Amino acid sequence: MLSRKTKYALKALSYLAKQEGNVPVQISSISESENISQKFLESILLSLRKAGFLGSKKGKGGGYYLLERTRKTPIAAFYRVLEGPIAMVPCVSLNFYEKCDDCPDEERCDVHHLMIRVRDNTLSILENTTLEDFIETNN
Repeated sequence: MLSRKTKYALKALSYLAKQEGNVPVQISSISESENISQKFLESILLSLRKAGFLGSKKGKGGGYYLLERTRKTPIAAFYRVLEGPIAMVPCVSLNFYEKCDDCPDEERCDVHHLMIRVRDNTLSILENTTLEDFIETNN
C-alpha cells in the first residue's frame, strides 16, 4: 500500500511541477491547495530537497521549487527515497534483497514467483513514468 507520506509527496511534486518558471512556493500554499498538514508537508519536502529533487529559498518570497531535471525523474526514484523497496516481499527486491526466513527454496515457492511478476509490472510503470508524464496524464 502506498503510504500517506508518498501520496502527499506526489501531490506536492505535481503541484510544484505545474507552477510557471520554478518560482519558490510557500509550504502553506501547497498545504492549503493539496489539503496536506503543513507540519507533515515540511518533513516530506525536506526529504525531497535532501534527495536533490527540490531547491529552496529562505526569507521573503522563499519556499520550495522543482529543480528542472526533476521533471524527467521517474516516479520510482521518489518512491524509493520515501518508501524504500518497491517489491512487496524482500526475497524479490532488486535493491534490498533478503532471503525469507520461512522459505527453504525460492525456486519452488509459488509466492516468490507471483511477487516477481507483481514487482516487475509495478517497476515497469514506476520506472517508465516521469513526473512530467504523471502531470500530463492528469491534465
